Amino acid sequence: MAARGLGRSLGRLLGSLSWRSGQPVRPLRGVSAPAAAAAQPGSYQAQIAQAAREPAAFWGQLARDMLVWDTPYHTVWDCDFSSGKIGWFLGGQLNVSVNCLDQHVQKSPESVALIWERDEPGTEVRITYRELLETTCRLANTLKRHGIRRGDRVAIYMPVSPLAVAAMLACARVGAVHTVVFAGFSAESLAGRINDAKCKVVITFNQGLRGGRVVELKKIVDEAVKHCPTIQHVLVAHRTDNKVHMGRLDIPLEQEMAKEDTVCAPESMSSEDMLFLLYTSGSTGTPKGLVHTQAGYLLYAAVTHRLVFDYRPGDVFGCVADIGWITGHSYVVYGPLCNGATTVLFESTPVYPDAGRYWETVQRLKINQFYGAPTAVRLLLKYGDAWVKKYDRSSLRTLGSVGEPINYEAWEWLHKVVGDCRCTLVDTWWQTETGGICIAPRPSEEGAEILPGMAMRPFYGIVPILMDEKGNVVEGGDVSGALCLSQAWPGMARTIYGDHQRFMEAYFKPYPGYYFTGDGAYRTKGGYYQITGRMDDVINISGHRLGTAEIEDSMASHPAVAETAVIGYPHDIKGEAAFAFIVLKDNAGDPDLVVKEVRSAVANKIAKYAVPDQILVVKRLPKTRSGKVMRRLLRKIITGRAQDLGDTTTLEDPHVIMEILKVYQKYKDKQTAAQ
Repeated sequence: MAARGLGRSLGRLLGSLSWRSGQPVRPLRGVSAPAAAAAQPGSYQAQIAQAAREPAAFWGQLARDMLVWDTPYHTVWDCDFSSGKIGWFLGGQLNVSVNCLDQHVQKSPESVALIWERDEPGTEVRITYRELLETTCRLANTLKRHGIRRGDRVAIYMPVSPLAVAAMLACARVGAVHTVVFAGFSAESLAGRINDAKCKVVITFNQGLRGGRVVELKKIVDEAVKHCPTIQHVLVAHRTDNKVHMGRLDIPLEQEMAKEDTVCAPESMSSEDMLFLLYTSGSTGTPKGLVHTQAGYLLYAAVTHRLVFDYRPGDVFGCVADIGWITGHSYVVYGPLCNGATTVLFESTPVYPDAGRYWETVQRLKINQFYGAPTAVRLLLKYGDAWVKKYDRSSLRTLGSVGEPINYEAWEWLHKVVGDCRCTLVDTWWQTETGGICIAPRPSEEGAEILPGMAMRPFYGIVPILMDEKGNVVEGGDVSGALCLSQAWPGMARTIYGDHQRFMEAYFKPYPGYYFTGDGAYRTKGGYYQITGRMDDVINISGHRLGTAEIEDSMASHPAVAETAVIGYPHDIKGEAAFAFIVLKDNAGDPDLVVKEVRSAVANKIAKYAVPDQILVVKRLPKTRSGKVMRRLLRKIITGRAQDLGDTTTLEDPHVIMEILKVYQKYKDKQTAAQ
């Protein structure tokens, strides 16, 4: 069955729902949902209410019209938060790569699927849907020839590139499960993810290029697979002409692909079969492999891509995220390709070769939607307006922010300077766990207000609830609480790979009957939502979520370190940064040398971005009588709120606070003197 336009399907669906409810809602025209959704006063509210009240009717019609099915589903949803059971489009079968490639090749084979914005400006490469399908099929056949079958796990350790996208889609085509590992992670982090997923194959490049620098990807993979007994083959593609060592597991990927056919029959997958695993940090030291499945994830990514960004056929969609993160999965690869869009793959950095890189790219590629992180915006803001105004940005229609709450100054600069006050700016809130955007200013009524630095409106089928510390629902406006979602949606993660109990404890046990996001939120009098940050021991560094326990474990592996405590603190570029307190053993030796080695340990065990910006050596940590480190006291000390420590009666020895304050003051004085 051919997929039909979203405008028609959502319009027909909303029309049928409004007929039942007695409220007229004009169908959406075309695919320009934000404008059309608001054709009549209150229509967005009516649609939101209907999606919450009748999710089976709402999502069922969209799934029928937007996705290409091999076998129709018989049940739209079967979900129970109390047991962590989540199922969508049960009985249905499809193939994700067919939805992202074949259906578009049938209609418009030479339309551009990918624009690879390579590291060097002006060297972009355009890949048509036909070319991407042929590459995907060759790679899929290569995987099959090397023993990959339905359900096997494949690790992808590659930077942003057409071949990385083809690798993801090739896995989907043969029914294998991919886990993309960000190509900035260390060998130890890569090995941990490979072993948890029990991957049989790794796909990588000889080297990577980023910001004019060479990244030794193959060397990192070589180090990792020494500790990965399940790996049978390493498929090595070439980004540069430099030769790398090829061992007994290594296979030159392009040579093998050249031998294969450009046709590969797609596996018909059940809706709830695993599509991919993506590892994210939690409040413990062990990364968790979040499981996303086939149909529900794809539908949610595609619908949110169209409606939040006002995507229209012919647009060039520019999300500058890395494919190693969920943003790259949903809004570089799966959402845009399912919609038949032209999607940009950005290999470089925002300041290479200069601070005008993003805007020169917008001008040259005529990008219509630009989706990036507040960290990059704050960085570019410091370079001034001239780098932006040097380039023509008239093609831009929608600007988007992702990864962390955006501060007012960065929002204003993005809106006024980059967007010339004429572009819609959508500050989006969502998570690896949610699969796609959950709260954003659009869709909405036509011309509805957008407030700076606020995600504002829940997407269709998303029902936010605020909870107080006692687990009671907080009603009304001008209130804050723990952000929970009370109803399932198709894009949400299904479990943590191999550990459903951890999934339950993290997301469904804190507030029984609700999905707990881990974030706090403020709801305005007008009912809009503003995300206030994490409520657990997770910090958001440059949009990358990182568990403090993960950093602490890395530092504690140093033989001279007795104890560690890591907290997040505000940073004017990164949003948040890590501040580490370490207690050394009696025979530790030179503290400065230990600190240097601890920094190196974190970079080697996790990634360079995880290294704490500041490390303070102290004699002891503030602990309760039961031995728990009181991190809130440490946070108050370094954020200048030591006069407001609150209740310290549970401390084993309250004098520890004065000790740490004295050491911290000396540390600050030393920093000031060095400037």
